[in-house]
Amino acid sequence: MGKEDKQKQSKWPLYLSILLVATLVLLYFFNTGVNQFFKESWEALSSGNEEKIAKWVSQFSWWGPLVIIFVMVLQMFLLVIPSVVVMVVSIIAYGPLFGSLIILIAIFTASTIGYGVGKSLGTPIIERILGAKSKEKIEGFLVKYGFWAVIITRISPFLSNDAVSFVAGILKMGYWRFMGATLLGILPLTLLIAYLGETNDRLKSGLIWVSAISLIGFVIYVWWDKKRSSNEG
Repeated sequence: MGKEDKQKQSKWPLYLSILLVATLVLLYFFNTGVNQFFKESWEALSSGNEEKIAKWVSQFSWWGPLVIIFVMVLQMFLLVIPSVVVMVVSIIAYGPLFGSLIILIAIFTASTIGYGVGKSLGTPIIERILGAKSKEKIEGFLVKYGFWAVIITRISPFLSNDAVSFVAGILKMGYWRFMGATLLGILPLTLLIAYLGETNDRLKSGLIWVSAISLIGFVIYVWWDKKRSSNEG
């Protein structure tokens, strides 16, 4: 298979995405029901209000978990919907046990898609999504710390969960190594949200604490790694 054929194959996800977006745009402008649904959905999702989003999700009944998974994938491209908000919504809507399971499936799905997008579409498209500077910073971080870089971005609710998926794909990091780090990092955060999700104030303070502790732990690791490297040198 020639180089030209490989390039054509690598572009099919982009063409499919363009077709999907074009179809949705046409439906938005020419179908009243779809237009109203999108307006209500956007109002709920962009509000940042967990209770409001959970109420919006509940209208889908048994389809609700699939909607949460879809929203988790969608939020990779829409900065107005932090992934931690989607995680909280899952717990509120479906309880600690089933909600946690949905979160893990949603993160697994979104991370796989993000990794695939980065690997198949490459740097130019990802730079448009993340910005060139952000992409370069995350790439340097991931190249240097690899497995642990993925874990720390997953466990900390205020770091970019999604950007690391795109960049891991660009760098062609081993898929199962990447997913292992993703699940190891996201599981403690999921359990914390499930435990603290009963009260909003307790949840917010808990997320701040876990983010601070994880960042302090990582700073200590970076300091130790640099000290070890200088001693070896």
